[in-house]
Amino acid sequence: MEVTPVGGPQDLAAFIQLPFEIYRGNPHWVAPLNSDEKVRLTPGKNPFFEHGEAALFLARENGRVVGRIAASVDRNHDRVHGERQGAFGFFEARSGDVASTLLGAAEGWVKGKGATVARGPLSFTTNDECGLLIDGFDRSQPLLMPYNGPDYRGWIEAAGYRKAKDLYSFTMPAPYSLSATFKRVADMARRRAGVVTRPLDMRQFSKELALVKEIYNSAWEKNWGFVPMTDAEIDHMAKQLKPAVIPDFVRFAEVDGKAVAFLLYVPDVNLALKPARGRLFPFGLFHLLFGLPRIREGRLMALGVVPEYRRTGLAPTLVSDLGVALDRRGYTMSSIGWTLEDNDVVNKLIVDCGAKRSVTHRMYEKPLGA
Repeated sequence: MEVTPVGGPQDLAAFIQLPFEIYRGNPHWVAPLNSDEKVRLTPGKNPFFEHGEAALFLARENGRVVGRIAASVDRNHDRVHGERQGAFGFFEARSGDVASTLLGAAEGWVKGKGATVARGPLSFTTNDECGLLIDGFDRSQPLLMPYNGPDYRGWIEAAGYRKAKDLYSFTMPAPYSLSATFKRVADMARRRAGVVTRPLDMRQFSKELALVKEIYNSAWEKNWGFVPMTDAEIDHMAKQLKPAVIPDFVRFAEVDGKAVAFLLYVPDVNLALKPARGRLFPFGLFHLLFGLPRIREGRLMALGVVPEYRRTGLAPTLVSDLGVALDRRGYTMSSIGWTLEDNDVVNKLIVDCGAKRSVTHRMYEKPLGA
């Protein structure tokens, strides 16, 4: 077996192509767009590289690509959390031996950058795809949620990695009938705090995005593993999601005219992407344009409340109004998540909405010796 750094366009193409070969015939894996993957992995195109570094590795046996991994370090993470973390991500392997060799290569690279702990899968931060799927292999994952085979867990644990944190996802079928208690909390917030929710104003997209930036980094700053998104990273994500955004599904909660919470729900574009098999041309664009208006499933990706307004009923109010918008458009199923396993307040809120926990992704970690 030979493990080498990705060294040029052909290697990068092989890195991007490997999952297509590993998951060929798997009905639950949704191929990302090749063009999007190239952007994610290229310095100068992905704003992660303004504060982070990464190296990509390919494993070959007899000239055949049998695995891949990315190793990365993030100065923003280290500054916020006061540690030297190295991460592995974009991880695919055809066997346990391949997995062990790739993880060793990633560990060696991040140790050379001063890392004292390795965590993953992270591609490249918790604001991106993260976690290893450990249950729910019989279902496709929604937009921006990773998929992998059931063998990966054993391979990673055999390499000395242990659980750092589980990430929960939930599913909720329509109609979105909320409990009486949930509705009462939302109604109380409207009466007592004067909470008003409103949809995203696409005509003022730049101003609305500035509100999202402010609320997002304030609401999540104490979460495990969280790294504030830079302006460039939020702009980049907004550009990617904007074609799929439905204004009624992106809602702000205001108190006295000030936005203090927001909710982001997007149609599950993966349902339209699946037939495209990673390519927009020659027929992928047709599948995407034809499929998008017909989507009736989605993912609640984020719901954030600034600290001083927590426990005032803003979250139930946002969810209640989102449910009305989803019912109005005929949505039949929603994925909610991910959430941290020990975020009891949020997880209870989700269950009170009528959702059930359906999928778990796991973050792993391993101390790195001198």
